[in-house]
Amino acid sequence: MHALAASVVNALVLAEEKAPADEDVVAGWTAFWIFLGLIVAVAVIGFALTRSLRTAQRAKDQGVYGDPVDSDAGSDSSADDA
Repeated sequence: MHALAASVVNALVLAEEKAPADEDVVAGWTAFWIFLGLIVAVAVIGFALTRSLRTAQRAKDQGVYGDPVDSDAGSDSSADDA
């Protein structure tokens, strides 16, 4: 049984197609479009995060979260501590 399995594996290895030459392998247009899509996705997520953080800061300054209303709205109070 072992000899049969070895023969089958040997036949499969010999029948396997050889790898192409290095100069024949390229990433292609599909990878280029995926890369551009990922760049756009990161930009959109960054824009949405920035917008959400601004909205949360504006709500905090208005006292929506139960914090005292900041009379100096729009400035960073932690910068005054330094």
